[in-house]
Amino acid sequence: MQSNASELTEMAMIPEIRAVEIDRPWMWLAAGWRDFSRAPMVSLCYGFIFSVAGYVVIYGLYAVDQFYLILPLAAGFTLVGPVAAVGLYDVSRRLESGQPVTLGAALRSFLSHAGTISAMGLVLMLFLLAWIRIALLIFALFFGGKAIPPGNFIEVVFFAPESLPFVIIGTVVGAILATSVFAISAISLPMLLDRNVGVPTAVVASFRAVNKNPQAMALWAALIAGFTAFGIATLFVGLTVCLPLVGYASWHAYRDLIGEEGTVSL
Repeated sequence: MQSNASELTEMAMIPEIRAVEIDRPWMWLAAGWRDFSRAPMVSLCYGFIFSVAGYVVIYGLYAVDQFYLILPLAAGFTLVGPVAAVGLYDVSRRLESGQPVTLGAALRSFLSHAGTISAMGLVLMLFLLAWIRIALLIFALFFGGKAIPPGNFIEVVFFAPESLPFVIIGTVVGAILATSVFAISAISLPMLLDRNVGVPTAVVASFRAVNKNPQAMALWAALIAGFTAFGIATLFVGLTVCLPLVGYASWHAYRDLIGEEGTVSL
């Protein structure tokens, strides 16, 4: 009973959500680039780690003859990207407060709030698994009886005339899932790293921030998708820069949208 009461009390203390102009995401990107410029080696090393991880995943899928999972996993990266960027939020926080920045500190940052960040990571992972399952079902619906060689996979699945319904349905379903994840994670991970709050509070705060600033957050979501797509389309090389840039900008989005501790939404 006491636990339930404390959770209800925390939920009632959702921090103030600020309204921002529609073009505000460009300022978040500019602030993110300044952070990147102030810690270039840490930023590039952090991005490089995830670029290498992308190659490892691709090699592993080819090794076990499951290359068809590469595309849904690549598309689903945006669903778990906020967790991958936790260390980058810490870099921006340290730069903001004048603390020293190191790669080790960035990689260890989640340990300070390991329970809540892991719980949020599990939620996003469940969304990713759901997306992969749905994507495979849609693929089986359109191509289940057809053997597609790896060399012609992209051409057959995306550019053949009969593949248009598959592309449309997959895009619509993926967009619905991505929108849902963005609504609950846009600022929740930076908030969990920065404050002693629970996952429900952070999720509600994120949802309210998106709901209060629909145009600005739609632009921000489009920018995130564009940078992520570029990073993946360049065979993960672009992630070395794009991931840190978006991660830092996400921290500044959080700081811009959420009031100081002690301010409460009515």
